Amino acid sequence: MKFIKYHGLGNDFVFIEDFEGELVVRGEELAQKLCHRNFGIGADGLVLITKMMGLYAMRIFNADGTEAEMCGNALRCVADYLLAADLVEGPSMEINTRSGVKKVTFRNGQYTVDMGEPDFSFNQGKPIGVVSHGQSWQIYPVSMGNPHGVVFLDDLSKLDFEFWGPRLEQASVWPQGANIEFTQVLNSQHLLVRVWERGAGPTLACGTGACAAAVTAGRIGLTKGRVRVTLPGGDLFIEHTPENRVLMTGPAEKVFEGTIDLT
Repeated sequence: MKFIKYHGLGNDFVFIEDFEGELVVRGEELAQKLCHRNFGIGADGLVLITKMMGLYAMRIFNADGTEAEMCGNALRCVADYLLAADLVEGPSMEINTRSGVKKVTFRNGQYTVDMGEPDFSFNQGKPIGVVSHGQSWQIYPVSMGNPHGVVFLDDLSKLDFEFWGPRLEQASVWPQGANIEFTQVLNSQHLLVRVWERGAGPTLACGTGACAAAVTAGRIGLTKGRVRVTLPGGDLFIEHTPENRVLMTGPAEKVFEGTIDLT
């Protein structure tokens, strides 16, 4: 079976065409096998490129086999894949996901994704108090098609990321776990963010996580306008429009391709 390895700011994925939808039922098994860093190809997630409602679509499975509703970095990579394979015409295209149809535009070597409207309905967007291992946290809930919890810190360098990431991800307040964005405000248009991704753990970048951090910071008055979000793998640019749409701009890069036996 042919595969292609992609990454968006170091958030990496194994891509396999599955236009007939035959592999989706094996998504959990295949993700665990192919994404393993030692015994597989190695990736944060498996992306099956299939079709839904007449559009090319993305089904994404985390390295632990769980299926994610949405992934901004993967979606930019899917757009690059479809353009490179002449499967769609550019510079704009629509791609289906489990969280709905997303519009992607290619311009000047970057991909801009309309991520849709942020959803602050969980706890009415008010911060949730979580107590874990004797420490209290204020976590702002928001959905970008998948669940996020944003935590603001004065100094990210002092955070024990590996300890607190999994504990806040699996806090009892989340019905199915959540991605956690540890966020430091550098100035009104620049955030420093580290994301503990649900089902994947620490990743170099998270598109929906960058969006979650930026829209939350803007909502409570910590930022304004177009925001630069610096992640370990590089920068994404997030804009929350007057029409309540969230636009994410960043790169996508093909790494290599090969074949693998899926039996």
